Amino acid sequence: MGHSKIVGAIEIGTSKIAIIIGEISSGTSLNIIGNYSVQSSGVKKGVIEDLQATGQIVHNAIVQAENEAGTEIEEIYLAHTGQHLAGVFNLGTTNVGAPNGVITKADVEKAKEDARRPQLPEGRSFIHYIQNPFSVDGVKVENPIHMQGKRLQVGFWAIHADNKILQDSLRVIMGIPLVVEDVIVSSIASGNALLQDSEKKAGALVIDIGGGTTDFALYKDGYVVYTGVIPVGGDHISNDLSLGLRTSVQLADSLKLREGLATHAKQNSDASTWLVGNQSIGDRKIPLISVNKIVESRIKELFELIREELEDAKLYNPSEIGTGAVLTGGTSRIEGIEFIAEKVFDLKCIKGESSWNIAKDLNVPEYSTTLGLLLFALGVFEEKQSKNTNNLLGNLFSKFFPKQFKLP
Repeated sequence: MGHSKIVGAIEIGTSKIAIIIGEISSGTSLNIIGNYSVQSSGVKKGVIEDLQATGQIVHNAIVQAENEAGTEIEEIYLAHTGQHLAGVFNLGTTNVGAPNGVITKADVEKAKEDARRPQLPEGRSFIHYIQNPFSVDGVKVENPIHMQGKRLQVGFWAIHADNKILQDSLRVIMGIPLVVEDVIVSSIASGNALLQDSEKKAGALVIDIGGGTTDFALYKDGYVVYTGVIPVGGDHISNDLSLGLRTSVQLADSLKLREGLATHAKQNSDASTWLVGNQSIGDRKIPLISVNKIVESRIKELFELIREELEDAKLYNPSEIGTGAVLTGGTSRIEGIEFIAEKVFDLKCIKGESSWNIAKDLNVPEYSTTLGLLLFALGVFEEKQSKNTNNLLGNLFSKFFPKQFKLP
């Protein structure tokens, strides 16, 4: 009798809370059986500030999604963001033990253990160790076992978090109660949904622009080499429009998505649009060039912050990012946003779309992160079925090592 599992993927964002429920079967197939999205509350810049308010909304959203699915969730995969997240590249090194220089599994484990050796300040914990390639005597290799050499190295992009902020996210779910199987950084989850293995191999920059934060992940040679979070998102653009046009944030947000970086505004400085859009009482004409300037300024600034951070890390080289920049998140719906990205990053840029065969209403930027969480869950299930602990998700992860973090 085949075994199946009901998995929930949850993103608790500044603007929205999104849930997708999937059924994973022993045949390693994944079927989406329920989903629900609702406006968020009590979350600022990706960090939960009001546990009670956020917890109530999340609980209600889970009930709604379960009702649609006609079943209950067994375990949760949870997306995580926030400027409190940080990363460091750790390099582990060992001398090959065998006299003949043939590398064994024990040598590999020693190199990995050395990479995990660095400690963090009190109050912070590693949540991901993302393996990068091995090298034998300075030459990159995929699998060093049975090769000959003197010196073995392996790198890990290690992401760490503030304990209290992470605990609060877990408490929201575990108070329902449900089991949180794993916590995945939002940018990595989105990249998992939007990129093929070949695109990761060619190099890609995934940028997930949410309401309060923008998460990004840089891939090179098929591996995540850097992740970051900028405390600027779509809400900041809406706020600027609201102030500049003297209107409500809600109307500014709608206008932002409807007109955005309208290219025809530059071709005709007299072009205008209606604020509300239906020419009702109180509606008024707005110069498109005014909308354009405000939106472009904020978007350009956001992309420049990402590029500067990658340059500071000495990782920005357009020639190594063959796939280009891939935009996702609700704010990526802004018209013309990809043209600003192309100019700032000197890369080709597209709006991301999953190649997974799913309903059109789910294959949208707002669900990229939760779709990626489900695919991660599928990879874990397949790994457990095959009892293979060496590889996961198309070689993106070499199975996350046990978390140092434990909920008190």
